[in-house]
Amino acid sequence: MSRIYLLLCLLLPAVAHAQNKQDTPIVLHLWSNGAPGYENRKNEPEIAKDYYVKNIHNPSITVYLPPKEKANGAAVVICPGGGFRLLVYNSEGVNPAKYLNNLGIAAIILKYRLFREDSTYSLEKEVRQDAYRAMRLTRSHAKEWGIDTSRVGMWGFSAGGEVVTQVAYANGYINPAAKDPVDRLNGKPDFQILVYPGPLGIPQSVPADAPKAFLVVANNDACCSAPIVTLLSAYRDAKVPVEAHIFANGDHAFNMGYKTDLLSLKAWPSLLTNWMMDSHIIPVQPAQSAHASPPQL
Repeated sequence: MSRIYLLLCLLLPAVAHAQNKQDTPIVLHLWSNGAPGYENRKNEPEIAKDYYVKNIHNPSITVYLPPKEKANGAAVVICPGGGFRLLVYNSEGVNPAKYLNNLGIAAIILKYRLFREDSTYSLEKEVRQDAYRAMRLTRSHAKEWGIDTSRVGMWGFSAGGEVVTQVAYANGYINPAAKDPVDRLNGKPDFQILVYPGPLGIPQSVPADAPKAFLVVANNDACCSAPIVTLLSAYRDAKVPVEAHIFANGDHAFNMGYKTDLLSLKAWPSLLTNWMMDSHIIPVQPAQSAHASPPQL
């Protein structure tokens, strides 16, 4: 009996260590030497308090991988909102990542540069560069992270939706002449999830090869209900698959619906789960997997 007890004492710390290692997210800077042209700023510290992160000059991704027994090969790069002055990192980054992991999807949170916090940057150049690089870096680790490179999407909240539009409809998403092998990979998402996206980058028309889209907004959102209507119309004209949900109330920044009293908003993540299954992004899940409450991981 004492030998069994001793063996358990030896094994349990190793098992706990393995579990902790699996649960620990992977953090990678988009460029090992700092952002091109801004290498001298790579060591400037970020500012993180409570719910937000800002002062981002060395953009990075934080990778949350699902348990191997749940993983299905899909991946999503998440772009939190915050008006390009900060990132609403927990509610629009970590919570969506855990939701995706619960569905067997790899979640990659992007910390992109903030052009309204630091006018050195612009949406069309540095922020777009960060978005492309995050997509390409994710695909470059496909084998290591168990990702199907044809099922890599992007998810943007508010200003993060404007980040997604910078690469969803742009040309030049494949650059075979790039010096860096990572930059030769496809930078375009295979699908997109836009939650109350801002108006910047919303096209009046979308190309036939635009990524299929899932759109969510509250009708009384003064900022961001109109962009959804515009985008929905453009997708319909282009005959590209799109699903849109416009809720009567909720205003802006209802995040994952975990803290609202509105039943329709509490349920919106379940609608997203259904869309991903119907769109063959992920396999059909048991009914209990499609829930709106924060997943316990």
